[in-house]
Amino acid sequence: MDLQARVADELAQKALELAEEAGDDDIIDEIKKVIGTSSTTLEEAYMTAVRVRRAETRALGLLAQKRAALRGTVD
Repeated sequence: MDLQARVADELAQKALELAEEAGDDDIIDEIKKVIGTSSTTLEEAYMTAVRVRRAETRALGLLAQKRAALRGTVD
């Protein structure tokens, strides 16, 4: 993973964590705006990382539900 992708993913993870903790998704956009003033390339990578991490969270949640349902019918 190159520097830009690493930085973008790290920022995305931290922003998502804080947004969830605070119950405020505007944090994601605030970080996006700050990044965008200096580097539109990093801004795009950050938003891609945010979307990927959100998709990952939803997919893992669905897998957990499916696993729980399977165990519920097997037990």
